[in-house]
Amino acid sequence: MPALPDLVCSECAAIYPVESLIWRCRCGGILDVVDFALTMDAAALPGRAPSLWRYTEALPIAVDPTVTLGEGFSPLVPSRALPHVQLKLDFLLPTLSFKDRGAVVLATLAKRLGVTGAMVDSSGNAGTAMAAYFGRAGIGCTVYVPESTSPGKLAQMRAHGATVELVPGSRADTSAAALQAAGQDGVLYASHVYHPYFLHGVKTYGYEIWEQRGRSLPETVVVPVGNGTMVLGCYLAFSELVAAGLAERMPRLCAVQASACSPLEQAMAQGFDAPSAVQNGATIAEGIAIAAPPRGKQILAAVRATGGTIVSVTDRQIAAARQELADEGLFVEPTSAVSFAAVSAAVDQTFDAGSPTWAVAANLLTARSVVVPLCGAGLKSPAR
Repeated sequence: MPALPDLVCSECAAIYPVESLIWRCRCGGILDVVDFALTMDAAALPGRAPSLWRYTEALPIAVDPTVTLGEGFSPLVPSRALPHVQLKLDFLLPTLSFKDRGAVVLATLAKRLGVTGAMVDSSGNAGTAMAAYFGRAGIGCTVYVPESTSPGKLAQMRAHGATVELVPGSRADTSAAALQAAGQDGVLYASHVYHPYFLHGVKTYGYEIWEQRGRSLPETVVVPVGNGTMVLGCYLAFSELVAAGLAERMPRLCAVQASACSPLEQAMAQGFDAPSAVQNGATIAEGIAIAAPPRGKQILAAVRATGGTIVSVTDRQIAAARQELADEGLFVEPTSAVSFAAVSAAVDQTFDAGSPTWAVAANLLTARSVVVPLCGAGLKSPAR
């Protein structure tokens, strides 16, 4: 088997073998995957299976037929209400969320390394994806989640055989509890935030957009942002496609937060390089209610590098967008409706005209070609 790419600290550049199961640098820095050779054989793509593994040259690990569930290559369909928008239906992946993209990569890694167990913290969807894929790989999995997590997501985790640890308090409290438990011998901390192999699974979302659009990229890609795995995955994909000469330019990234918990939007508006922690307000978009995203500095840098920005929308706007999508035949959870809510606000001109980030976003969101992800299925968070 080919060697697995090492991990590198984004702060001090220390190198760690992925076999060490380390998840954060000793200096406290966030880890990334070291650069590895990308020789995408674009001519071979039409003959490959319609899954994310068709981009094998761009992934840090090879497919394991005993772990994959055929994830990836979700449909890209036009919106009826917003003709300039294409909707990518990642809520149709095996566990009904885009987190399957990263989860299958981490489960494949864990099986190859022979780990005895895995643990993860999640607001819901990452936990359900990890539970499913680690269960399929025959590896025990413990999932730490806030006690307020949607019952549907908890039932899904338990159905896949995961041990569920309910943590009182906020999503930050859940992360703190998981960090205290991380580092057990032989146990992989399969964090969708800290482990960078996860991001390389998510980046296949961007490769699929490129291929499904006739090997071209849209002007704008709109993504919900909490911990930022979708933002950073898209940035990786688009950067690699441009570097390989397979795309002429980067799309602008417009990230969207819930106004009740928007540290990244606030940092963007104030011109900061890193976000400050905020009070975690209650929001129906539970999947992005992250008061202090560990990769916040990277998220802001990535969005700015594309000429994009970060905005926020209210729960009322999110609920309305969720209903609009349902009217189009697409039932998604509230977190998945935030990007559509932002585009609708730009089209209807119902955004905060005094916001410096909305002043930029209004043009991005009304561009001729915009792609919006629908990341999680509505049955995970039934309408109240």
